[in-house]
Amino acid sequence: MRTGSIARTTHETDIKVSVNLDGTGTFDVSTGIGFLDHMIEQFSRHSLIDVTCHVKGDLHVDQHHTTEDSAIALGQAIAQALGDKKGITRYGTAYSPMDEALARVALDISGRPVLIWKASFTQARLGEMDTELFEHWFQSIAQAAGITLHIECLYGSNNHHIIEGIYKGFARAMRDAVEIDPRKGDAVPSTKGILGG
Repeated sequence: MRTGSIARTTHETDIKVSVNLDGTGTFDVSTGIGFLDHMIEQFSRHSLIDVTCHVKGDLHVDQHHTTEDSAIALGQAIAQALGDKKGITRYGTAYSPMDEALARVALDISGRPVLIWKASFTQARLGEMDTELFEHWFQSIAQAAGITLHIECLYGSNNHHIIEGIYKGFARAMRDAVEIDPRKGDAVPSTKGILGG
């Protein structure tokens, strides 16, 4: 089993995150932000990565630290679980329809973190979550996990559908990318022999 576990405590948040890349999509998520819980649960269910994510954050200030640090810890746990990345498929792409909205997510577990984000919202909040924080969540997880991540909403009008399509697309792309390719054996999927440099 490829697992990772991160405990991270700062003056702003206290976080415990664990993942199992070879799981079934079971989750136990509590961040204090209901909509963020829902999105991380969607990620787990559709990636088949088991996720435990418990966060106690300074929500009396705002949601920024809780959102950012949940993504950092989740990304670090994924990176830990991937280890030397031997045998992984490495790349993943998903088109994710959610009613009238269509998202496209393409990623490379390259060790070189990049986020290209092409999505926008017409509401300041979904539930109690600030919509401006979604891009930052993906920036933080890409940085912590070492992922080159391209996210685009091709079209859509309902803000909930747009972001849920994005999270589900990210999940499906990650599911493909972390899978072990039996044809690769123990090889790192790079002609350099390493990923991340």
